[in-house]
Amino acid sequence: MTLPARVLRTELRRSVAPWAAAAVLAIALALLELAPGPWSQGPTRWTAQWTSMALWTRHLLVLLWPLALGLGALQGLRDHRSGTAELLATTPRPARHRAAALAGPTALALAGAFALLVLLGAARLLAGGAASTGAGWLPISLVGALALAAGAVLGMGVARTLPSVLTPPALAVAGFVLTNLLRQTTDAAVPASAVPNRLSLLSPTVADVRQTVLTLAAPVHLGQTLWLLGLAATGLALLAAATPRARLLALTPLLAGAALALPVLPADARDTYVLDRAATAPVCDGPVCVTAAHRARLDELAGPGRDALDLLRGALGEQAPSAVRESTVPRAIGDTPERPGAALLVDFDDAVIGAAGGEALTRALVGQGIAPLCRPRSARESGTLSEAAAQSIAAAWVLGGLRPLDGTMFGAQDQTELAAPAWQAFGALAPAEQRRRMAALHAAAVSCTADPLDVLAGGATR
Repeated sequence: MTLPARVLRTELRRSVAPWAAAAVLAIALALLELAPGPWSQGPTRWTAQWTSMALWTRHLLVLLWPLALGLGALQGLRDHRSGTAELLATTPRPARHRAAALAGPTALALAGAFALLVLLGAARLLAGGAASTGAGWLPISLVGALALAAGAVLGMGVARTLPSVLTPPALAVAGFVLTNLLRQTTDAAVPASAVPNRLSLLSPTVADVRQTVLTLAAPVHLGQTLWLLGLAATGLALLAAATPRARLLALTPLLAGAALALPVLPADARDTYVLDRAATAPVCDGPVCVTAAHRARLDELAGPGRDALDLLRGALGEQAPSAVRESTVPRAIGDTPERPGAALLVDFDDAVIGAAGGEALTRALVGQGIAPLCRPRSARESGTLSEAAAQSIAAAWVLGGLRPLDGTMFGAQDQTELAAPAWQAFGALAPAEQRRRMAALHAAAVSCTADPLDVLAGGATR
């Protein structure tokens, strides 16, 4: 049912709705803009890409949803605090109308606060020139807004049923414990939780964002929507219930929502996230391709990429890659990245590739083309010092001048101390032997069968 504008304005003035919305928005912005975290750095930061923005704002529901639950309970105690609960129950106005008038403003205000957070993120994306990848991010945000509204309404209903000053903080704490128990993480090869996957997806929050190419699957949106609508309906029913029997029947929508949602939600965690087809569509400039999500990086990659391909063709001959392509294969932290076939694969989450430009980027691409990484470098992964040294030697062989790689967690001195002796010994070899060992290094790195510095020293591969 809809609320008349006059009633809505009156309830907004009398309720905690404006303060609740302001608190949710302020806390969310403080976390995203001021608190250091994975949402503030790298290609998966919350203002780098549309799907990342939607997922990071949903991730914050691990804190915001318990807050909405507690604030809703505080609003649900209003009539009890004022001593008018029994008086209002005797009025001829239907109980469902009173419930809607009480719940509507707070639910709308919290949903509006979340929508404003998303709009601010969208404005940042547009100002930064982020590539549009369609509206696939929109369901993620819509479910987040629904989650806050449903949490607030459920909190009101519980507080009406259990009118105590302890109810709001108890609900907030219980909500926080529940969301943390159910929430998924992406520290393994697939999102994981302490409970079965279907139960974990009843949580309104999502796992932290580790790869820009992934988005939530459609069954997740549908199942979570059904569950949240059941929560909201139970909250409204509890607000309107006046007898123990009515309060017991009010649990029916919650149970129905769970019964409808659980069969829809993916049972296997591998089906929770899928490749974002719009974000991973290739955008090319000749032989150099990036994903649509990183279209803005194509211009800076195209020139160095073509130069690197020409240099690699002279260095590796028939083994040289013929194209530069952004990697789009999902992987676990610590897992070997996608292995190159006929292409030089780049990952903008690699601190060396992502931060380089111009001649430095050409050098990094040459090193990656000859000795592709077996241990990835990213915000959560360090790679290995041996691989960094091997790439710097490979780039020096092609371009001249041994230089440590910028962007790794290893300092220039550490890289130089390891690479300089190997480079000096390598430089003393005959040109034909140098070419043979570089070819062996490339083959070993592609198959991840040996330490790259051992191969350069003439060691055998496993």
